[in-house]
Amino acid sequence: MNILELKNIGKTFGGLSAVYDLSFSVGDHEILGLIGPNGAGKSTTLDMIDGSLRVSGGRVLFSGEDITHRPAYQRAKRGIGRVFQRDVLFQSFSVAENVMLGLHLQARLGLREAILPFSRNARRKTAALREKAFALLKQVSLETKADQLAANLPHGSQRALSIAIALGVDSMLLLLDEPLTGMTAEETGAMLDIIYALREQRGITVIVVEHNIRAVMEICDRVVVLDYGRKIAEGGPKDVIQDPIVVEAYLGADQYDV
Repeated sequence: MNILELKNIGKTFGGLSAVYDLSFSVGDHEILGLIGPNGAGKSTTLDMIDGSLRVSGGRVLFSGEDITHRPAYQRAKRGIGRVFQRDVLFQSFSVAENVMLGLHLQARLGLREAILPFSRNARRKTAALREKAFALLKQVSLETKADQLAANLPHGSQRALSIAIALGVDSMLLLLDEPLTGMTAEETGAMLDIIYALREQRGITVIVVEHNIRAVMEICDRVVVLDYGRKIAEGGPKDVIQDPIVVEAYLGADQYDV
């Protein structure tokens, strides 16, 4: 069963088409790679999936429901989480507090109550949020750093924290925009382990935009390739990476030993 279906979606800015007539589906519990050169329309596609941008045409279906005209916050409540290229963290707050702030969307708890509990009811809700926050941090191996300031985390851990925050909407589908950028080899390996565990342990479907081709080949079940806003290839990672059209448009001949 498909959790997501994009049917001939497009996005036009003025007279320029950033994405044109794009269709693909994502199965339950699948890890799908979305790759292509800079400016190919990858992030714009994620924006149309999570509702940050309205489509100029076509339809977006999530779990069989047409969400084409649903705003971003409603899509988040339905279980679409997003991690952007740049971490959006409260640097002066602790790791746990960052996750708790993200949880207020589901908890019906005011932003002030989430951090400054005064009433008995607020304290009870905050205790429940903290418990859930620790559970999410454990999913990304950050439970031992819960009380550290977010600003003091290394880059790889900050990216992992962004994932924990995105999971706070009880994600069924997680959109990761270049999660490995700027990471060391050790951090990259740890992040791939996290992504794989989210699928295996929580059944989360993942779409990952990434330029690290070796990582894409290691973690993804299928790959969709964009070039100038159009889909030029789709299939298994090894088959796609060896496609002459993809090599010419994106990878460059003999650039990768695949």
